[in-house]
Amino acid sequence: MTYTHAITVPLSWQDAVERTRGALAEQGFGVLTEIDVKATFTQKLGQEAGASVGDYIILGACNPQLAQRGITAEPQLGALLPCNVVVRRAPAATETTIEAIDPQTMVKLSQSDATREVANEADARLQAALKEISGTVGT
Repeated sequence: MTYTHAITVPLSWQDAVERTRGALAEQGFGVLTEIDVKATFTQKLGQEAGASVGDYIILGACNPQLAQRGITAEPQLGALLPCNVVVRRAPAATETTIEAIDPQTMVKLSQSDATREVANEADARLQAALKEISGTVGT
């Protein structure tokens, strides 16, 4: 079962994070939360645990208009928000992977037409952001 859209790009860690933030913003997403998994693992589990995961950040992205439409139609939908976007790079890797949740997973949990419409639009916007990141590689 696939539940993310993913790209792997030959970008540095910092460049991938910056381009991801920019591409999300262009699609109307703000970043509400940011979890630095490597730092958290290092702090809670030790240096080895943090080093083993590599650079790994979870961005909680939210498009307010889409979130409002979805929550208005189906209040419990908030449990599935925000849309998580992961930027990760394994230790010693030369490429960075960017993954976004596939909003169609919401449709699998709800039969609401309104939820389907929101998921379709969120999906199109997240995929456009990933396409933008891929298209800027080498520029």
